[in-house]
Amino acid sequence: MSAGEAEMGEKRRAGPLEVVKTVLFGALGIRRKADHERETQAVKPVFLIVAGLVFAALFVLTLIAIVRIVVS
Repeated sequence: MSAGEAEMGEKRRAGPLEVVKTVLFGALGIRRKADHERETQAVKPVFLIVAGLVFAALFVLTLIAIVRIVVS
């Protein structure tokens, strides 16, 4: 997106990779304020919620798998 498009008020849509990046960086807490503001305008909240739930489920399943490997 060019600077002219941003000034004209056209909204940019975030792709799946950007949603994943936003969720992962948010979970780690390593986002800059400028990136946060830019990404929150481009990403729909529904996509963030779904991606967050998916990554939370993957995290829990990974922990369960690690515990089962260590205990067995």
